[in-house]
Amino acid sequence: MPTPPSALSRLRAGTVIPAHPPALTADRVFDERRQAALTRYYLAAGAGGLAVGVHTTQFEIRRAGLLEPVLRLAADVAAESAGERPVLVAGACGPTAQAVSEAELAASLGYDAVLLSPVVPGASEDDLLARAAAVGEVLPVIGFYLQAAIGGPVLSRGFWRALADQPSTVAVKVAAFDRYRSLDVAHGVAASDRADQVTLYTGNDDHIIGDLLAELPGGLRFTGGLLGQWAVWTRAAGEMFDGLRNDPASWWGRATALTDANAAVFDAANAFAGCIAGVHEVLRRQGLLDGTWCLDPGEGLSPGQAEELTRVSAAYPWLTDDDFVAEHRDAWLR
Repeated sequence: MPTPPSALSRLRAGTVIPAHPPALTADRVFDERRQAALTRYYLAAGAGGLAVGVHTTQFEIRRAGLLEPVLRLAADVAAESAGERPVLVAGACGPTAQAVSEAELAASLGYDAVLLSPVVPGASEDDLLARAAAVGEVLPVIGFYLQAAIGGPVLSRGFWRALADQPSTVAVKVAAFDRYRSLDVAHGVAASDRADQVTLYTGNDDHIIGDLLAELPGGLRFTGGLLGQWAVWTRAAGEMFDGLRNDPASWWGRATALTDANAAVFDAANAFAGCIAGVHEVLRRQGLLDGTWCLDPGEGLSPGQAEELTRVSAAYPWLTDDDFVAEHRDAWLR
């Protein structure tokens, strides 16, 4: 299924793409009503795209048999949108056969691109490049530098140059949470003959404003964000994104505040153990989710994390969108 040119144009121009969490009941059953409400929230908040089936969606959805229902529901709700259709990005993971199969599923549901997880135990860089090329025969590929703290491999500048050289690569999400490794991506893409055709998206939730304001090697820039942090307070994220484009100088002073808030949401104090539950807790407080349940019963808020979320919400009110959610929540939960 070919990708609509408008979708790739919007991806290239840069936009706000939240990583979509799953809505679950207390029994850890898929809650379709609240899942649909979350999608409506993101679109009403001004997100230009949705990333579904990614880390924030919980990789466990595959073992739970929820990959297809989760992808389908997001696409169906996005089709309801009266405005410009959002860019639909599907996560794909696993060895080549699995990743290709997941890309084929996404294509059948109308997704525009695949965010390809780099976690394949035992795979070399050449193996990962061959896998990306195979997936790229199904849908355009967004490369992904995943932080080592949650299993991402270290990848060379040469890898990123070779990935950018593949004609199916349209973007790279840089979520290394490491300035040196983030620069490796920029250097690699800048050295590619297709540097002007590969868009960089920040996934560095610990350095969002810094990335979006940075001048990178080869004249490259991060033109958008595909972020778990933007799964919460999305209305405010969109306003910030527009502000960074229109008046960048005024936002430098807020960079540390956003990192501080992300540390609470992602549970940096506990090696990110509560990163998904932290996203859920913000959405629970807003009434969009019923609880913080994850598919893995062992995942939840860490001690002190709830208090940290309360602190940053009070300290940085410009980061939150509680009033916006309260005004529209009932309509989204229809």
